[in-house]
Amino acid sequence: MEGGVVSGDVVTVIQARTGSSRLPGKVLLPLNGTTILERMLERVKASRLAGTVVVATTTDAADEEIVALAARAGVCCYQGHSTDLVDRHYTVARTLGARHVVKIPSDCPLIDPAVIDRVLSYYLAHAHALDYVSNLHPGTYPDGFDVEVMGIDTLATVWEEARKPFEREHTTPFIWNRPERFRIANVTWETGEHCALSHRVVLDYIEDYEVIRRVDAALASVRPRYTVRDIRRFLDLNPDVVALNERHRGVSWYQNHLDELPALRGLEPEMATAE
Repeated sequence: MEGGVVSGDVVTVIQARTGSSRLPGKVLLPLNGTTILERMLERVKASRLAGTVVVATTTDAADEEIVALAARAGVCCYQGHSTDLVDRHYTVARTLGARHVVKIPSDCPLIDPAVIDRVLSYYLAHAHALDYVSNLHPGTYPDGFDVEVMGIDTLATVWEEARKPFEREHTTPFIWNRPERFRIANVTWETGEHCALSHRVVLDYIEDYEVIRRVDAALASVRPRYTVRDIRRFLDLNPDVVALNERHRGVSWYQNHLDELPALRGLEPEMATAE
């Protein structure tokens, strides 16, 4: 129990689909004897506080393979709207009776269970006083370790009121953009470092896949639960790997929406425009 909140009240939702516009089928790509999504599920399930882990995919026929993969991994799977991620998350939480919802996108396959627990433990200890906690604004961890947590009442408000397509698709910008309305906190990397723009292990492009494949191949056989610090150390020692996706560093979908997200102006470091 953390701060009077039972972690069993938590549901962690991994949003995944095969219809990615930049790298179709990325979650099913092979990764050293498994797949991207299966490796991610292994890592998320190793979190101490993640509660019930659910894959939220779509009703598209192509995503039946994700449903089958989740079943093999022993993880619940929900199928919903292809672009309304608010509805997917809210339906999962409401169906399971969750009080607290964790959002982790499937483009973060090497997520460190300890990072999940750090963000979640902060939220759970302050859930009486906070509506939303993440490690994103500003980001300090390497790109690819996104964790967002919110209460069910906060998610219900988003579900009822969010209208803009990008708010529905990306689930939480309705919250970030209203700091005067929602009680928001950010968890930074305990090292004091800021690596969001210098170290990229998020999966959006084929070059990202090659970086992730090489990181996992080098580290998994030595330490299956390798950490964010292990990844950072490997990248620092292998500049040739870092160079593979260097042109995508700092790329973020919301750079194309900053005119609609005034709360983020000045908070985020200078980033490239999403392609």
